[in-house]
Amino acid sequence: MFRNFKRFLIGKPLKTLDEGGQSLSKTKALALLSSDALSSVAYGTESITMALLAAGAVALWLQIPIALLVLVLLGAIVLSYRQIIHAYPSGGGAYAVASENWGPKAGLIAGGSLLVDYMLTVAVSASAAADAIIAAVPALLPFTVALSILIVVVLTGMNLRGLRESANFLMFPVYFFVVVLTAMIVYGIFQAITGQIPYHAVAKVGTSFSGLSLILFMRAFSSGSSSLTGVEAISNAVPNFKVPKERHAASTLAMMAFILAIFFAGITFLSYWYGIVPNKQSTVLSQIAAMTFHGYNIGFYVIQMATALILAVAANTGFSAFPMLALNLAKDKYMPHLYMDRGDRLGYSNGIVSLALGAVVLLVIFHGSTDALIPLYAVGVFVPFTLSQSGMIVHWYRTKPKNWIFKAIINFVGAAISAVLVITMFSLRLNHVWPYLIIMPLLLGMLLKIKGHYTSIARQLRIQYINSDKAVRHHYDGATVIVLVSNITKVTTGAIDYAQSIGDYVVAMHVSFDVNPKKEIKTATQFKQDFPEVRFIDIHSSYRSIIKPSMGFVDAIVKQANKRNHSVTVLVPQFVPKKPWQNILHNQNSLRLRAAFAAREDISVATYYYHLTE
Repeated sequence: MFRNFKRFLIGKPLKTLDEGGQSLSKTKALALLSSDALSSVAYGTESITMALLAAGAVALWLQIPIALLVLVLLGAIVLSYRQIIHAYPSGGGAYAVASENWGPKAGLIAGGSLLVDYMLTVAVSASAAADAIIAAVPALLPFTVALSILIVVVLTGMNLRGLRESANFLMFPVYFFVVVLTAMIVYGIFQAITGQIPYHAVAKVGTSFSGLSLILFMRAFSSGSSSLTGVEAISNAVPNFKVPKERHAASTLAMMAFILAIFFAGITFLSYWYGIVPNKQSTVLSQIAAMTFHGYNIGFYVIQMATALILAVAANTGFSAFPMLALNLAKDKYMPHLYMDRGDRLGYSNGIVSLALGAVVLLVIFHGSTDALIPLYAVGVFVPFTLSQSGMIVHWYRTKPKNWIFKAIINFVGAAISAVLVITMFSLRLNHVWPYLIIMPLLLGMLLKIKGHYTSIARQLRIQYINSDKAVRHHYDGATVIVLVSNITKVTTGAIDYAQSIGDYVVAMHVSFDVNPKKEIKTATQFKQDFPEVRFIDIHSSYRSIIKPSMGFVDAIVKQANKRNHSVTVLVPQFVPKKPWQNILHNQNSLRLRAAFAAREDISVATYYYHLTE
């Protein structure tokens, strides 16, 4: 039943040889990997105006110079990541660049920041999509968190179906958003130029006011830079492109940046021209749509629907990039190896599920508040931006290719602005970004602990050679097998027969609880009749414990086995119900015993399974 349900949800398994068919064209990659960056225009300008509003509506003219500076940063970042795509075509993005040029610790900071950031990407996008839906249907306001979680669940199922299917699904909402937003911006600017919508700006550019300060400017700039989140995702997913992978990835990045720049500039201009003042009842983008289309008509609702769709699927950028980043970290042994396993549909399903769970936790903690999530979201992006772009300067200096000084200057501009933004966020928005200072040390400690574990395992499992040609090994003279017996059943009979086939000396152990002595005597008598050649030991447990007396008995047998130079195997009999749900109807003593014995170094643990047919 579960298998059929799984097939219904994610489709039939794909062969490993089908992997090439899952590669992305530029058209599909743009839909799959650019949705986060493109969707950020829905709240980027609003974040700037909300920050400026603290100094009064007269400060809103500053959104024009701030937007220009954001576009300069976008240009530097995109040029830098195009370089990263060609220099590091295996993916990894900021993690790979920082690791190679600044060292493993810096790489972990970049990689760890992006891991958290992709979870925030999903949480912010789902939350923003819920806000857009609620703006059109206010009655859903009490269900904000539930609606956000539902969006995450739907996207998780879609991504588990594989790259191509998720890309096919995303093409409509992404390109629909591109078309309708382009139409709105062009129509709005046309009306502004022709005078159909007169100049309504609250204050002209350059107007002086009492609250004007560098702190205000930088606070608004750091808020507006949230529009650049998601730009790095393409550099992490280069292996997913069709060949030539680097060229297709770089072209896709350029297309995404061009569309993002046009949208961000157009929305900011219309916001300024219309004199939009942000409020809690309506988003800046919805106010622009209402003014552009002269009311709450079909044009307005098409924009709202397109915005809700792009915000909902924007989370998919995280679903595409997180598994690839986790894969690279797992290859370097900083994350569990299970993140290198492909699922039935050739996607890294463990990464997809982990991302979804992390996003749901964030949504619950922050109650689905986009405003609370965005600052933390932005700092998680600009720390890797700073490390990757400064790392590229080191890369160019070390390799010195043609025109390397010009390339390094581009990286320097991006690194400098990104570093200033990080400092600004920690200086001016510490009340919003302080969780980063707690999450990152904990995450880095966990990643280093995992690395230490794998290093330790490799050291312990590596065969040590003597004189370069012989491994240190132990040669046993025989095998002792201990069979744990509960009752005399077909399971016990099969286990004893199997034990005798692999062991030179077999001993059966039974734990009794002094509840029914006659039953225990009967069990011992029947065992001796059925298996006269096997030693049977009955151990009484006055406190109804199975683990402690079993461990004590094994200690005694191990001492005897050592004298004989025997290996010791503990065989745990277990019957397997026909249907998985039936397991809950039985005690799990076999699981507890295996877990207890697994910690011992002087024995091996084996299980004899008897499968029930009804």
